[in-house]
Amino acid sequence: MGRGPVQLRRIENKINRQVTFSKRRNGLLKKANEISVLCDAEVALIVFSTKGKLYEYSSHASMEGILERYQRCSFEEREVLDPSTEDQANWGDEYGRLKSKLDALQKSQRQLLGEQLDPLTIKELQQLEHQLDSSLKHIRSRKNQLMFDSISELQKKEKSLTDQNGVLQKLMVAEKEKSNALMITHLWEQPSGASPSSPSQSPATVPDSMPILNIGPCQPRGADEESELEPSPAQVNSGKLPPWMLCTASNR
Repeated sequence: MGRGPVQLRRIENKINRQVTFSKRRNGLLKKANEISVLCDAEVALIVFSTKGKLYEYSSHASMEGILERYQRCSFEEREVLDPSTEDQANWGDEYGRLKSKLDALQKSQRQLLGEQLDPLTIKELQQLEHQLDSSLKHIRSRKNQLMFDSISELQKKEKSLTDQNGVLQKLMVAEKEKSNALMITHLWEQPSGASPSSPSQSPATVPDSMPILNIGPCQPRGADEESELEPSPAQVNSGKLPPWMLCTASNR
């Protein structure tokens, strides 16, 4: 005989009620996972125990995305069913939706900082750990990319400075060669302007054997004098030079 319908009612025994809750909860989470995998559906499951402990399941990495989609669809459905809803009520629904989203984001932020981890299950902690590892990978990748870009930029600057240094060295060598060439040209041009000193152009020197002349004043010839001037004693000793040479020398 098949099983008949079972009447559902609250289990009075506390221990049996807790055991049944654990079994049915695990079965419900398993069914939610199966339907999300088999049918490619977005599933979000939230269960609170009698003590207020939270049990949740999400087919995505975060529950907030599914809840936001649910609230958006629910809000749009209410607007279609009741088009006469006032703006104040709409703003109230919007406030509630934003408040829920803010609370979820603050909760996620605190969990990422390592706070309020007691109500999380092992699976939730694993998901949080996976999320942190993924974030660290992205951060390290971005940091390495910035370091590589900085190194590449420094290498480009180094190459540019090296090229500039090479150009300046070539300019210095060219200036040095030009200065040396100008100095050599100046040294070659300086003797050409001066008169060469050769034996043929050197002034004649008086030989030592030539007697020194002591030429005295020439005596003027008087109007009445008919006789020639008598030679002075200096003229007598001068080697018998002509009188006109003596007069010329004395006038000078």
